[in-house]
Amino acid sequence: MSFSLPDFRRKWSCRGNMSAWAATVTVALGLSLMPAERAEAKKNSSPFDIFGIGTPRPRTTVHSARIPLPKPRPEEAPRGPEEPVPEASGKPSDKPSSDKPGTDRPSEAAPPPEKQASACRLALTDDIAIAPSIPDIRGPGACGGEDLVRLEAIVLPDQRKVSVKPAATLRCTMASAIADWVRKDMVPLAASLGTTITDLDNFDSFECRGRNRVAGATLSEHGKANALDVRAIKLANGQSIGLTDRSMSRDVRERVLHSVCSRFTTVLGPGSDWYHEDHIHLDLAQRRNDYRICQWNVWDPLPHVAPLLPLERPEEAPPREVAAKPDAKDEAEDQEAAKPTAAPDKPASSGKDKAATKKRR
Repeated sequence: MSFSLPDFRRKWSCRGNMSAWAATVTVALGLSLMPAERAEAKKNSSPFDIFGIGTPRPRTTVHSARIPLPKPRPEEAPRGPEEPVPEASGKPSDKPSSDKPGTDRPSEAAPPPEKQASACRLALTDDIAIAPSIPDIRGPGACGGEDLVRLEAIVLPDQRKVSVKPAATLRCTMASAIADWVRKDMVPLAASLGTTITDLDNFDSFECRGRNRVAGATLSEHGKANALDVRAIKLANGQSIGLTDRSMSRDVRERVLHSVCSRFTTVLGPGSDWYHEDHIHLDLAQRRNDYRICQWNVWDPLPHVAPLLPLERPEEAPPREVAAKPDAKDEAEDQEAAKPTAAPDKPASSGKDKAATKKRR
């Protein structure tokens, strides 16, 4: 049976049904297949192939594409830490590298990266203070801190050292502020008194506690290693500047007051509360708008009152042993006073009584 395309075109041209025209073309193409190809298609056809065309077989010819390979690595290129170093012949060496652990020993853990020093740590050199760095402290709550030092001594411009007794555990910024205060303010004060500074009396530094050691109170700046309590400054002549000692000159204590209040954000002393009557609290607490606290009443010196002492014993006074015994004359008078007196209505005494009276005389 043969079909010609002009006959189909004339038959369906009046109707204009495009879908029917496409179906007719498909049937014509399917019938025009070769018998051998149709038989092969029937073998691979699906049960839903109503036209018997079958699924075309895939092509067996595969064209392989050329994949470009990377260029060889130049010898002068840097190598990774795990890449073996080639020998002189250009082949990789079979010997284990000294940097790479061998298979017969366990691999060692890489050391942690070294912590970079802060700007304060770099500025606080041995020419300013003997303050070795210590590891960070991680205590309960927010206790502790980072960039900590142990302030052992302050080096003066003439290379003399002011010992901090005992050594204070502080943040680097607080230790630097203490060193500047001693070097620039306290040394000229001691020079005006004709002496120099030898020791700084450290009453308290780092301690994980609340304010004023009250249980449940806000964490103190001492718990953050950001505070120092100073009680006195010892001088080379054997004396000391007691910051709360009322026998010390008021002018000296006022000069210390002005110096610390200009350098530290918190200064607490006598008159602030009952916890700072015998020392001065200094810290660098950060507050909003750079708010500062300076509460230290410099009391007037105590009046000099002469002690009440007994008068000196006169030289002509008898010894204390003799003076302690009662006098014999006083004893006789006491006995005479103790005797009973005669009644007024008693008759006249006899001669024996007169004789006795004369005998007593």
